[in-house]
Amino acid sequence: MEKNFKIFVINPGSTSTKIAVYENETPLHNATINHPTSEIAAFKSIWEQYDFRLNAVLSALESNGHSINEIDCLVCRGGNTAPVSGGIYEVSQEAIEVMRGGKYGTHPTALGNLIAYNLGKKHGLPVITCDPPITDEFCDYARYSGIPQISRLSSFHALNQKATARKVAAKLGGSYEQFNMVVVHMGGGISVGAHEKGRVVDCNNALDGDGPFSPERAGALPNSALIRMCFSGEYTLEQMLKLMTGGGGLVAYLGTTDAKFVEDKALEGDKKYHEAYMAMAYQVVKEIGSMAAVLGGKVDAVAITGSLARSPMLMDYIREHVSFIAPIHVIPGENEMEALAAAAMRYLSGAEKAKQYTKGCGL
Repeated sequence: MEKNFKIFVINPGSTSTKIAVYENETPLHNATINHPTSEIAAFKSIWEQYDFRLNAVLSALESNGHSINEIDCLVCRGGNTAPVSGGIYEVSQEAIEVMRGGKYGTHPTALGNLIAYNLGKKHGLPVITCDPPITDEFCDYARYSGIPQISRLSSFHALNQKATARKVAAKLGGSYEQFNMVVVHMGGGISVGAHEKGRVVDCNNALDGDGPFSPERAGALPNSALIRMCFSGEYTLEQMLKLMTGGGGLVAYLGTTDAKFVEDKALEGDKKYHEAYMAMAYQVVKEIGSMAAVLGGKVDAVAITGSLARSPMLMDYIREHVSFIAPIHVIPGENEMEALAAAAMRYLSGAEKAKQYTKGCGL
């Protein structure tokens, strides 16, 4: 008989903290703790928010009838450390020290790692993370950009892409490591990855580098035109960076990141909204084709996930243009909490061993 495990999931964002309690892979409770901007603004850094967020997490846990004493494992979304291969990792003091240093960037998920680590240490519980956003399994060719001063970096929705690929693999009757897939995450950012037998050997930089434009990111741009824009004297460095991430894509063309609103306007016959929306889908199609070529055309499935996977217009267009490559599987949503709970179950059941993070284990 399968043992029942209680899993506590912690996933902080800029102005909220998501928590969940699972029994095996069944959610018992989900909550989003919203942190008013005025309260967050009182802290000079995410690390100063520790007591504030810890108390909020424990209060939300207990107010919904749960106790840390009933938990078998804590799992949190990965933070910014040196790049590592995908999989499950034990959250360690070494990893937290690297996050504190900020060399690889700073994100509130780092605070989630610290909260989980300290709770685990206090209560004698294992603490893990899985497929962090700095997951890097690139083949050597994928790192070349065209000039030696710049290397292509692995920065994508690793957690949801790999979780989605595992779901599709199960539908196909096997394990993730048995199949080749192109996996697409479509949300505020868009990443398209080539998954070769369990490793993401290439993917566009979904944060600030290349690939399709998205609701709020510019994606790949014509190089010479971009350089001239940078040196035109009309924009500061900060303004240009904002155009790349946060101010590019649909919001630059249409003034909104609300894809549902854009789709509604497109369906009403507004040519401007329809054209920009379909141009985004067009670029996704191009990237899927590119990643299929990386896999030599040997693709078992194309999997599409993220919040935009709920859009009938986008999904119809993508199906029409790439279904010749492989069967299409659409699994909407970000699914981060579910993916983290599933990782904890693989760990607790012994199906997957946790790796050790040390300062020297990055790629």
